[in-house]
Amino acid sequence: MPNAPQPLSPETMAIVKASAPALQQHGVAITTRMYERLFEDESIRSLFDIAAQDNGEQPRRLAAAILGFAQNVDKLQNLTPAVQRMVARHVETGVKAEHYPAVAHALLPAIRDVLGADAATDELLGAWGEAYWFLANILIGKENELYAEMEAA
Repeated sequence: MPNAPQPLSPETMAIVKASAPALQQHGVAITTRMYERLFEDESIRSLFDIAAQDNGEQPRRLAAAILGFAQNVDKLQNLTPAVQRMVARHVETGVKAEHYPAVAHALLPAIRDVLGADAATDELLGAWGEAYWFLANILIGKENELYAEMEAA
């Protein structure tokens, strides 16, 4: 079982929280761009409900989840129900730990693509990279537990 993620630094939490207004305004554009980048890999594209992509539902859901994370990065207990839903959905669709790097490599550049280099500074992307892996490690740990429970049943 993976170790519990190290807590985010106060600086990272402040940067992530401060980005919430930009995410509220541009979140769907960012997630739409992220999926464009991500789906260059057909093996990852096959994990997704393409109808939910085409009608914009999945980019909207992910944008809302990212915004919720930014707004609650300093009170993560508020995200427990959302994390539980994500874990269940990821296990249902076969998401594994090895998929998370591809999402990071699609999401962080998508933030810069949409916001531009002036707003999406190295400091902002660094904080979001740290925050992404913090949350990803929580999800991976819980997903691995659920996969193990399913195998044992």
